[in-house]
Amino acid sequence: MMQAMTTQDFQQQINSIKRAVQGSQLSQATALVAQLKAQSLVAGQRVEVLYLAAVIARLSGNHQAAIAELNELLGLRPDHGRAYQELAYNYQASGKAQEAASAFFRATHYNPALVASWKQLLAIYQQHNDTAAQQLASQQIEYLQSLPPQILGAYDLMYEKQLGAAEQVCRQFLQQNKHHSEAMLLLAELGIQLKVYHDAEFLLESCVELYPDNLRAVISYLSLLAKLGKHQKVVSISDKQLARFSNNLQILMAKANALLGLNQTDEAIEMFDALLATDADRPAVWLALGHAYKTTGETDKATHAYQQAAHYHPQFGDAYWSLANMKSYRFDEQSLNDMVQTEQQASMNIEDKIHLCFAIGKGFEDAKQYAVSFDYYSKGNQLKLNSVQYDIRRAEQAMEAQMKACQADLFSSKSGGFPSPDPIFIVGMPRAGSTLLEQILASHSDIDGTMELHNILSLASSVSGQKKPYPFCLADLSHEQCYQLGKQYIEQTRYYRGTASFFIDKMPNNFMHVGFIKRILPNAKIIDARRDPIDCCFSNFKQLFGEGQEFSYGLDEVARYYKAYEKLMTHWDSVLPGDVLRVQHEDVLDDLNGQVKRMLDYLGVPFEQACLDFHQTQRLIKTPSAEQVRQPINRQGQGRWQPYQEQLTPLLAHFNRL
Repeated sequence: MMQAMTTQDFQQQINSIKRAVQGSQLSQATALVAQLKAQSLVAGQRVEVLYLAAVIARLSGNHQAAIAELNELLGLRPDHGRAYQELAYNYQASGKAQEAASAFFRATHYNPALVASWKQLLAIYQQHNDTAAQQLASQQIEYLQSLPPQILGAYDLMYEKQLGAAEQVCRQFLQQNKHHSEAMLLLAELGIQLKVYHDAEFLLESCVELYPDNLRAVISYLSLLAKLGKHQKVVSISDKQLARFSNNLQILMAKANALLGLNQTDEAIEMFDALLATDADRPAVWLALGHAYKTTGETDKATHAYQQAAHYHPQFGDAYWSLANMKSYRFDEQSLNDMVQTEQQASMNIEDKIHLCFAIGKGFEDAKQYAVSFDYYSKGNQLKLNSVQYDIRRAEQAMEAQMKACQADLFSSKSGGFPSPDPIFIVGMPRAGSTLLEQILASHSDIDGTMELHNILSLASSVSGQKKPYPFCLADLSHEQCYQLGKQYIEQTRYYRGTASFFIDKMPNNFMHVGFIKRILPNAKIIDARRDPIDCCFSNFKQLFGEGQEFSYGLDEVARYYKAYEKLMTHWDSVLPGDVLRVQHEDVLDDLNGQVKRMLDYLGVPFEQACLDFHQTQRLIKTPSAEQVRQPINRQGQGRWQPYQEQLTPLLAHFNRL
């Protein structure tokens, strides 16, 4: 088996090709590309080679060859803005004006920093006397040309997924131009994409304070706070900013969605209704209204809202996926055929196409056409995986780091932390039954259910130091630091609680942070929701998540992630014996009464019948399992993978289930 090239060797060969192109030695460049293509390349390297091959082919006048190279590239990276720009130039040279216009449009969609593509679009809009589009293109060109060249270049790098290079350029610029608003905004966006949320939040907060009239800074700040689950802060900042930017739709939507996050659903629905009363042609507002009704269990109203979103925006993939994600909803044959036709439209952007593929997959699954269903699930997953450029090795390395950093002596020799016994963390893989466990426990009079809280992730990112990154810095946290961090968590989460003695934080990914949790909240309870690996992994593969969970978009990736998760949980059992209660989903189905008593005993609260009658509990639920947990215990989710057994060979092989 051919070994993959080292990064250094690959870069040397790429540089040789670029020098040949710059020297107009196109034959030599073509030969070098052919040599490089014959090597074993990872996906990112192949994308770079294909792009250079296309440029060389265009410069050589071989436009058909260039188009072929670019189509192969876009199969690997469907959101490569510069590839679409290059495609447009080849279509232009081939006399295909309509195809060129479409490609220039897609280029600016995926990389809004491409000035050349915007200028081409402006000329096209002028030819068609499209005044509104001309104005938009002119404004974007004016904005991009007003940026310092370094920042424009950094934006280009970011949109082409070269985040490290973009960050380096941006930081160098800020060293010479401290507090430059565009540079601060860009560095914050890079921080968000790199998941360095603490730094991004500080940058955006500073930018809003320094430049109060910068609406983009305000919107970016509100968006990040929402991502971090800081909904109370979003509401207070939105109220303040609406005095400056009155009736701004984005700020109003930020506030309404934050109210949803704070379980103030009636107020949120009133805001959405008011926005739709002034203009019904607002698909994103209809979608948000649908989400609001879904959390309250009003499925008919949610269905209507999602259908209205699709009515006003027929290519709105998220509207169709939201309908499919209601589980009880069924597309009729005509709707399914219409969706298939829509998905094939050349004007569909990648995000909508991904959503639509998952929705169609669910539609054909309900129709028991499993082979067709899998094809669409697989297509949606592949598009998503290519778009996010996910590398499972990073997750595996992060979990290995937790095991190395969090040995038994970290907990035996260290004291401190905030002594509150209030939090109950439910962790594990997504789609493993955690929402069911939350609904059972939240039916107890002493336990409040909340939502998937982001606070642990945010606090964990805040402690990573310069000398020792997280989690290796945990050993250096002082008694006082652990106490303050735990106290901060309790204070931050108070917004989501009621008056009960205990509350649930159901963020599955917190299994990564059990060591951190036990350092800052030594009396917290932790429940690991576990499910049969095939059921769990396939359920993840079929689920299009709102954000994160990138491991779920490939059968190999989700299987490796599950196995790494199991390994890490075994480690926590070893270094924190008895601190984590494992609850197997299948055991809950087999013996609800026994497992409920087992959980309540672990939590130290008395048995209550309401926990067995959990489906009667009225509360807001914001996860994909919302409808299932409003029904009595059932086995509908078990064995859903079996009709797809033939297609799931790669997954089954990981768990010796062939």
